[in-house]
Amino acid sequence: MELAPTVKRRLDQLSSIGSDPTGGLTRLLYSDEWLTAQKYVQEEMTAMGMTTKFDGVGNLFGRIEGKDLPNETVMTGSHIDTVVNGGDLDGQFGVLASLTAVEYLKEKYGQPKRSLEVISMAEEEGSRFPTVFWGSKNFVGIADNEEVKDIKDGQGKGFVDEMHRQGFDFQEQTRRDDIVAFVEEHIEQGSILETEGDQIGVVTSIAGQRRYNITLKGQANHAGTTPMSYRHDAVYGIAKIVTLALERAHEIGDPLVMTFGKVVPKPNTVNVVPGEVLFTMDCRHTDPDFLIEFSIQIEEMMKEVAQDMGLGIEIDRWMDEAPVPMSEKVYQTIENCAKSGGYKYRVMHSGAGHDSQIIAPVYPTAMIFVPSIGGISHNPAEETSFEDLVNGVQLLADTLYELAYK
Repeated sequence: MELAPTVKRRLDQLSSIGSDPTGGLTRLLYSDEWLTAQKYVQEEMTAMGMTTKFDGVGNLFGRIEGKDLPNETVMTGSHIDTVVNGGDLDGQFGVLASLTAVEYLKEKYGQPKRSLEVISMAEEEGSRFPTVFWGSKNFVGIADNEEVKDIKDGQGKGFVDEMHRQGFDFQEQTRRDDIVAFVEEHIEQGSILETEGDQIGVVTSIAGQRRYNITLKGQANHAGTTPMSYRHDAVYGIAKIVTLALERAHEIGDPLVMTFGKVVPKPNTVNVVPGEVLFTMDCRHTDPDFLIEFSIQIEEMMKEVAQDMGLGIEIDRWMDEAPVPMSEKVYQTIENCAKSGGYKYRVMHSGAGHDSQIIAPVYPTAMIFVPSIGGISHNPAEETSFEDLVNGVQLLADTLYELAYK
């Protein structure tokens, strides 16, 4: 088979499911569009001779049994859901790349030594319900069913009701013992590969994240009658905090990243000194000790600024995800294949979260990145050159050959 026409056909067909009238894709967990997409993938799996099955929550598996070591499974795949009005590559490219790579290997080399399996995970994005990684957490047996029993989407539809409507239910949290390697292919969702002129990213770790909600409390007062020296201006406080924190982050540099993404002053009107500001902070790094040490330093700095300015401060660290290293054996296999294939590649970390960060602590895991044009993702303008997509599928096939056929 030829990779390019197969990739194009599957990308076009899958992208037509859940196409948004305003552009892009909207395919949310347990929606009709989501189920149609999963059934399309199942049909493609069946057509290429795979044995297919859904698990209890809607993860889809397609399997080719190994002839010598059937109880050792090499798995590949990604997630089928999208964000609202997202692009046509995030998640689903990893699914169609896995399908195509396995089909290519089956046609060229026949039955593998170890079993080959493709997974199309039910959900990763958290775009419909306030939960994330529902698919991969159920796959590795760590999902907390109690967390989702009472949650609803923006239209008031219950998670459980919608799950039942599509024919799925909760399942016992068990863990398979046959997975010897997992490889996820994904667009970078950043601009490093494109900027540096690289064709492939070999991902060796996923950055840890600490996220905060922070409230500075001063005193609201009249903008015209309150002298500058009398003010307890919460916006002045956040201005100092953001400046000091980002200057420090710039000094340290990669792989540290820090973002103050949301700022809500109160009362948020033109002629009142702001008496309160709610803001967020997102801090990421690949080293767990550094991430903790740096974020604690920033917390102490914020407290000092608040005290010096006569402001109150409340700091709520609501996310604390440690960095996740990938399997050296698996990413070295990817790198060796990239070298053999003559690709210009880069060993790198992922600043974004992926299903692989849930799977890696349980099974040997690594990721392949292909470039994102302009670093744009979660957007209808999300794009990767077709040549890079095909190169990514070929590299995935070469990697799976090393893992499953040798």
